[in-house]
Order: sequence, then structure tokens, then C-alpha cells
Amino acid sequence: MSPGISARTPHAVALAALLALLAAWPAGVAAQQALGTLDADQTRIRFELRTRWGQRVMGEFPSFEGEVLALPGEQRQVRIRLRTGAVEVAGSDRYTRVARSEGFFDAARHPWIEFVSDPHPAALVQDGGPLRGRLSMHGVTHEETFQVKPSSCARPGLDCPVVAAGSVDRRRYGLDGYRVALGHQVLFGMQLRLRPAGG
Repeated sequence: MSPGISARTPHAVALAALLALLAAWPAGVAAQQALGTLDADQTRIRFELRTRWGQRVMGEFPSFEGEVLALPGEQRQVRIRLRTGAVEVAGSDRYTRVARSEGFFDAARHPWIEFVSDPHPAALVQDGGPLRGRLSMHGVTHEETFQVKPSSCARPGLDCPVVAAGSVDRRRYGLDGYRVALGHQVLFGMQLRLRPAGG
């Protein structure tokens, strides 16, 4: 240390704090461990809208990726990405084109819908309850909440699906096309199964 700088000067204290932060950061990253990835063969992610005449329009995201991370303190985090260009509406080529079009998911400019959950207790998938996180769609991000149903098995995600659902107001994300024909609430439903990490 130079003669002109005391160990108690603000400069020395700030430098020590910065070095401590940098030393801790890699350890925090390493503490995130992937527990598993979404099983494409057994996972189902769907959405539903209502037309202004009460008709149900049901679609599915057949192309997606996702993982569950283990965080410190028995916390978990879910990350899911849905490919909008692959979205399909059951029994309707017309509505499939609408869903992928500029007036709705706009797959050409916004190829992914992403959800990153807040850290939550590992027991959530067993007991059920709210799963909060950040939903990014159509270039806009908002906090949303999905409800997880209580599990029907001992190892949710492995022996049985984790079932969750939530309703999203599409107007908040700029999905404002076809307002005359389609309602503004989009119901997302998920049945998630995992492939264990390294399995």
C-alpha cells in the first residue's frame, strides 16, 4: 500500500468491497445447477382464446426448449422458450396462419416467447401454488403468475407432469390484431415433463 493511502480511506474500502464482490460472483453462478430439460415427447404447452361469438380457438407450441435449475437454499427456477413460428391451431390452417402472423405472435420478427420464473421453493411442484416470473412476448416483458396444481405423484416432472395454467391479456404485449374476432385473454396451459440432467 502506498504511504499516502491509509487502510481506512474510502478508496481502500471501495476497492476491498469490489474485490470481494468479484470473488463471490463466480461462486454464485456455479451454484446454479441444471436438474433437467423439458422432455419434448411428453411435454405439452397449449393456449386457448375465445372468439367474440364464444367459439374456443385452441393451439399448441410443438417446438420449445426449457430447463429447471437448482438454486441455493432449496430454490428452483424454470426457464422456457416457445418457438412462435411452429405454433399450430387445431383443425384450422386459417387460424394457424393468424397465430403466426404480424397481427398476433408475429413469428417473423419475434420468433420466441420466453418465460423465466422467479426463484421458488422446490416444494411448489409438490404442493401447488403461484409460479411468478417474467414473460417476454412480442418484444415486451411483464411479470405474470401461473398457478401450479398440486402433484399426483412423489416425483413431479419425472413420474407425472407438472401442470400449470395462467391467463394473459394480450393487449399488454401489443398483440392487438384481430380484435373484432378474438378476445383479449390468452389462456396458457402446460403439462411439463423432464429429462434428468445427464440422463
